[in-house]
Amino acid sequence: MKKYISPILMSLALIGTVSISTIEVEANTKAKVIEYKNCKELNKVYQGGVAKDAKVRNKGGKTKYQPFVSPELYKLNSKSDRDKDGIACER
Repeated sequence: MKKYISPILMSLALIGTVSISTIEVEANTKAKVIEYKNCKELNKVYQGGVAKDAKVRNKGGKTKYQPFVSPELYKLNSKSDRDKDGIACER
């Protein structure tokens, strides 16, 4: 009987940590949908800027950071997309 208890307890502990990690990741991926005054303010939160779609590519060449994808956030800050490539405040 003791042979079976240890693997069962370890399995339950592993499942519990995976569930907690998943919840934390989901909480961190939700974006605050607000309009920023300028690119400096937006880049404090999203270093690579904000893209309206994951398929959008930067027209200006290679960038340092990956943009955060959020159609709602992009829509509010589209005024900061100077080259109209679908990424606002790319760096």
